[in-house]
Amino acid sequence: MSTDGALSRSRLLPSLLGILLLLMGLAMLAGGIKLSMLGGSLYYLLAGIGLALTGILLLMARRAALGLYALVLFASTVWALWEVGLDWWQLVPRLAMLFALGIVMLLPWFRRPLLRDGAAPMGTGALGVAVVLAGVTALASQFTNPGEIKGQLDRDSVDGMTNTAPAMPDGDWNSYGRSAHGDRYSPLTQITPQNAHKLVEAWSYRTGDLPGPNDPGETTAENTPLKVNGMLYVCTPHSQVIALDPDTGKEIWRFDPKLSTQNAANFKGWAHMTCRGVTYHDDAVYATEQSPTGSASAPVASVCPRRIFLPTADTRLIALNADTGKMCEDFGDKGQVDLRANIGGFTAGGYYSTSPPAVTKDLVVIGGHVTDNVSTDEPSGVIRAFDVHTGKLVWNWDSGNPDDTTPIAEGKVYTRNSPNMWSMFAVDEKLGMLYLPMGNQTPDQFGGARTPESELHAAGLTALDIGTGKVRWHFQFTHHDLWDMDVGGQPTLMDLKTADGVKQAVLASTKQGSIYVLDRSTGQAIVPINEVPVPQGAVEGDHTSPTQPKSDLNLMPPPLQERDMWGVTPFDQLICRIDFKSMRYDGPFTPPSLQGSIVYPGNFGVFDWGGISVDPVRQIAFVNPSYMAFKSKMIPAAEIAAQGPRKSETEGVQPNKGAPYGVVLEALLSPMGLPCQAPAWGYVAAVDLTTHQVLWKHKNGTVRDSSPVPIPLSMGVPSLGGTFTTASGVGFLSGTLDQYLRAYDVKNGKQLWEGRLPAGAQTTPMTYTGKDGKQYVLVVAGGHGSLGTKQGDYVIAYKLSE
Repeated sequence: MSTDGALSRSRLLPSLLGILLLLMGLAMLAGGIKLSMLGGSLYYLLAGIGLALTGILLLMARRAALGLYALVLFASTVWALWEVGLDWWQLVPRLAMLFALGIVMLLPWFRRPLLRDGAAPMGTGALGVAVVLAGVTALASQFTNPGEIKGQLDRDSVDGMTNTAPAMPDGDWNSYGRSAHGDRYSPLTQITPQNAHKLVEAWSYRTGDLPGPNDPGETTAENTPLKVNGMLYVCTPHSQVIALDPDTGKEIWRFDPKLSTQNAANFKGWAHMTCRGVTYHDDAVYATEQSPTGSASAPVASVCPRRIFLPTADTRLIALNADTGKMCEDFGDKGQVDLRANIGGFTAGGYYSTSPPAVTKDLVVIGGHVTDNVSTDEPSGVIRAFDVHTGKLVWNWDSGNPDDTTPIAEGKVYTRNSPNMWSMFAVDEKLGMLYLPMGNQTPDQFGGARTPESELHAAGLTALDIGTGKVRWHFQFTHHDLWDMDVGGQPTLMDLKTADGVKQAVLASTKQGSIYVLDRSTGQAIVPINEVPVPQGAVEGDHTSPTQPKSDLNLMPPPLQERDMWGVTPFDQLICRIDFKSMRYDGPFTPPSLQGSIVYPGNFGVFDWGGISVDPVRQIAFVNPSYMAFKSKMIPAAEIAAQGPRKSETEGVQPNKGAPYGVVLEALLSPMGLPCQAPAWGYVAAVDLTTHQVLWKHKNGTVRDSSPVPIPLSMGVPSLGGTFTTASGVGFLSGTLDQYLRAYDVKNGKQLWEGRLPAGAQTTPMTYTGKDGKQYVLVVAGGHGSLGTKQGDYVIAYKLSE
């Protein structure tokens, strides 16, 4: 073998690395030039030059390559520390690749071809120092937890504070939020922080309701079952109701409404296929009570003394006998009310109730989902109250005509396109009030044509009189909403201890991260709410509010900066930085624009329909905030057709027919499909409601089920769905993007247990006592189509091992 041949082969690896570094450098240089022209960091331009020159030197077999690379790595480490400090997940895309290549370049068999006269290659020592510095930086970052708050609740109760929600057996879960107060607090104590790790699967049941080939993309299992009347009541995405034995999961009865396609070619006409829950009404509960007006209750003769009310995806409200699953023939038209009445035309699936109705002594009250951003001529957001026994319309509250609640005349149509209430009501029958978390008037990102009536009740909380539907008070949380900041979570009612005594409070969690705390009798703020200046400058034909209300009790994130842009490599991070600098962003409430604007928090919100849970005895809230940025871009109406058809509510151009602009609204993601903003993206936290301070806050969840490689890295992922708490101090959450049900100690946030699930569980779990006297924790694991979690049809119960 010739010496020249051996030397040629030994130079192969440096040459290959040289080519790689040259290509990396040129790519980084090109991106760096564009970023610098946008006013961004100069690092990528300079690093690109350094990497490209290093590659050229390696191709020339020059020892100076090591010294130059040492300078690039050293400067990169200093720059990374200056930008993000010791934040491991922020350091990874900046340094990991350069660090690994530095180690390769230090290997003897790599350096050997660079020797010409037997002397050590120039720069070896410098490169060694740079690699060690980068490694030490990475090691030191393992001992930090940016964004987390460590704390400990030092009390088991607050003097004089009790659970004042409507009475029910401790082991039942009568309403979506356990009680009509929406507190999601159970007085059960069998599962404790000391034994929660002993939870095991008790039983599993499969509903058989799986997404089909013609279903919409957002087919979701967001159901929280009820446990009442000795049974569990589950509803499925296709509006089926199943009664199960709570101890065994054995099916007792099933009702299938046999959905109509409403003349759609197939189910793809629907934006969603969702059933969050059903509602239970028992005449016996009211037999000895008085109505809110003080009149005595009369005995009610009914073919269905115990009823389940089911909203269907084809726009019906059905009353079922809770004992048998048969339709209650005395309700409406042989057991059902057609909610299309007086609504006017709509696209199939464009109007129906995704959430359970509210019930009171005499009424069943229902709102409705209206598909966002299709047109300016969509169905009304009317709230309708029907007689709980006969199905007769008693009153209607239309936010577009808010003063007239007299049942609408035959042949008339409710105000088209008025703000709707698609989430869950809270009810205080003692005060005689219903609490409505309101959405806004579609289209979401353009409000130039909104009426004063629609603006008044949008994106806030409205309290109605139960008996008449008249407005008692209202409070707006987002003025002239251009960001889809409808109030998604069920309001929570509780007695709150304050410096001025105990207050009857309503808590409203919101997408922007504020938790508004109001007196539920008057609507006056209990926790201060301040009007803060926000960015200005809407598109032509629209306007912005000069200020927005911010609660002193909030989990709002700090504004994004360029350095917050993230990726798994320097290259997708660079693309995210270019994307960030290319769009308009002036902080929260940056108006939509033709240029494209960043919406942060995004329209999934810090808190969405999962809401919050409270412990009224400890006076804390247990919450699961998420932080995901979105981007919106306004498209002039004349250009919409060229963009192609709308695919879903989060894909393609939303046409906003009748408005001067359509909109593209999507998550701010890197080319690899990961969030452009740095983790963590999801937390669990507790708030002391007596001081308004966050007690503790810990990142929550892994990327096991959302990354190409199923590694359970604890990065903190978003969650969709809510929490619940128990009197023993254990909280539960299942809504994270990874497939787990988890238990936490509410005093400090310590994770006590996790159970692996066969599918995503973007819902709110619940707890109950079985006939065997055991406490169970129940979760529906069916996945979420638009979030991409694994879909299924599972209902799973857990209890402590013997």
